[in-house]
Amino acid sequence: MNSAYHSVLTIAGSDSGGCAGIQADIKSISANGAFAASVITATTAQNTRGVFDIHAIPVSHIRKQLIVVLEDIEFGAIKIGMLHSAEVIEMVKKTLREYPVKNIVLDPVMVATSGDRLLNKAALNSLKSFLSDAYLITPNIPEAEILIDKKIDFNNIVDAAKEIGNTFKTSVLLKGGHLEGSDQMTDTLFVYEIQKTVFVHNKRIQTKNTHGTGCTLSSAIAAQLSLGLHLEEAVKKACSYLNKTIVQGKDRILGMGNGPVEHFPK
Repeated sequence: MNSAYHSVLTIAGSDSGGCAGIQADIKSISANGAFAASVITATTAQNTRGVFDIHAIPVSHIRKQLIVVLEDIEFGAIKIGMLHSAEVIEMVKKTLREYPVKNIVLDPVMVATSGDRLLNKAALNSLKSFLSDAYLITPNIPEAEILIDKKIDFNNIVDAAKEIGNTFKTSVLLKGGHLEGSDQMTDTLFVYEIQKTVFVHNKRIQTKNTHGTGCTLSSAIAAQLSLGLHLEEAVKKACSYLNKTIVQGKDRILGMGNGPVEHFPK
């Protein structure tokens, strides 16, 4: 008996250092038991110390990549990472609407580790108009604050997750890693369809090896959705996986800057 792959398409940029972006996505999807296909939106000259150059792929070529894989392969989920311009965002939105895609997991990358915004106003507005197409979005605290234009802390994180979900009509995993002051890290999942809030707890790990954690988590969730898990279970399994990758990678050395997680934990 032949059996089909559980496939995930990742749409994102390439990280030449291998810690984040498409490279992290493929490792995470594979580690979670699914098959990874990819559409590359940009290449970067990047290592553990930073991003030194970005080369945007022509929009027409990004669209061609999308069309040929979507016409040939059935995907159980689609993971979307950084889309660097309004033109790219609008094209990806338009193209995906031409196909019967499902389970879009969108990581709304808007803020660099330095705190600098990565998207201009036009791109941000395009991204906001795209969020309702997603099944789940996975903002961190700085990104969530941009989406609702207010500060977020321990006291209002649940209300913030609900506001984002109901504003953009999508489920939200609001990642709590930027909230200091606790040995426990809590991510807040708001399931839009049933207006349910779920907390996912993991021990906070002290390490500088967290380069690519957002890519890794969103890709793991997409992989678990492609395997047939419902959203709450997929998120919990993916968060548990990410925690293991951080624990097992916390003392490993790659390069001279912020290293990656261990994508294939034992």
